[in-house]
Amino acid sequence: MAQTLTQKILSRASGQASAAPGEIITCQVDLCLLLDSGGPRRIWPRLKELGAGVWDPDKVVLVTDHFTPAVDAQSAEILRLTRDFAREFGIQRFFDMQGIGHVLLAEQGLLEPGMFAVGGDSHSSMGGAFGCLMMGFGAIEMTGVAVTGEIWIQVPQTVRIDWSGEFGAGTSAKDIMLKLCREVGTDNAGRVMEFGGDSIARMSMAERGVLCNMAAELGAETGVVPADEQTLVALRVAGQQPAADALEWCSDADADYAAVHQFEAADLEPQVAAPHSPANSGPVSTHAGTVINQAYIGACVGAKLEDLQMVAQVLRGRRVAADTRLLVAPASQRAYREAAADGTLEIISAAGAYLLPTGCGACAALGAGILAENEVCISSTNRNFQGRMGANSAEVYLGSPYTVAASAVAGRITDPREMLT
Repeated sequence: MAQTLTQKILSRASGQASAAPGEIITCQVDLCLLLDSGGPRRIWPRLKELGAGVWDPDKVVLVTDHFTPAVDAQSAEILRLTRDFAREFGIQRFFDMQGIGHVLLAEQGLLEPGMFAVGGDSHSSMGGAFGCLMMGFGAIEMTGVAVTGEIWIQVPQTVRIDWSGEFGAGTSAKDIMLKLCREVGTDNAGRVMEFGGDSIARMSMAERGVLCNMAAELGAETGVVPADEQTLVALRVAGQQPAADALEWCSDADADYAAVHQFEAADLEPQVAAPHSPANSGPVSTHAGTVINQAYIGACVGAKLEDLQMVAQVLRGRRVAADTRLLVAPASQRAYREAAADGTLEIISAAGAYLLPTGCGACAALGAGILAENEVCISSTNRNFQGRMGANSAEVYLGSPYTVAASAVAGRITDPREMLT
């Protein structure tokens, strides 16, 4: 029987010949991502009550990213507890203050095609860029995974989203996802978004990660991109030898999809989402001229090396507008180092931006860059619900790194294509 990529992965993980949408199955977990935000501080008390430990420390990845660096005593205590958890259970793949967990999985070569992985954060879906199925769960479910290495799920349907042709200047994966939040909607529970088409085939792994990450904003269970040669190259760069069957992790040609959506890349304009939902999106012209107090480059979707390079393309030879602050928090220490080595950070700093420590930071209102009452910000992050980045009365617009940088220069929301010609 023809199967989608998601069905193939779940069939393997459950030990079944097939996995039909709607069927409830129990799956063996290949990799478990725990973060300081909802990991040890939520799971460890339950483990103590159960008198249980971690089923396989070698399959657990632990990351501090939400509360780093500590800005108060409570944050410091959460980080201390997380470090103690790593020592107590012998977690060798513990990445302390090295970057955002979803980005580190890719950088460290910890993902591979066909893998079934779980994470204690909704944006764990980012892992799907590597032809694997990675889903986010809450602390109770993750406690069960930590103890047993298993989890039951209801097999989701798959929605195919194809993009064809060449993207224009000033557009990126972020623009794709903001458009999809409007066009496909944010009520896609019980579905996996599978991205394909020749446009996606030419897209970098970092940009594919944005697509899968923001499947969460579509309300989907997760996002996936079938494995291809570019996936294999990325694995080798990360120091991992791809498995012999790596390219087999793709949907069958005659797989049955719940829906198929087709888009033309040439038609995509830079997008901006207005407060307080990514679905409030439209062409940047819809909101052009809106005065901003802050522009923020950060988060797992908006501050990787490639994102920082987009910002530098706009900022080269320009200055951030007076009365506007541009804050930049690279997504990982590696991105920080590489952006420093290639001159990207020099351009960004010379333009008047403020460089912040790596981590989730203001994206989740946990670090430098939090907004005051009634302030307006445009951000490269993935969410903009009320109070997401600080005060409830603050307004957060979402855009690509190109659009955020151009808006910082103008002091108001601006089409980045005006500064890329």
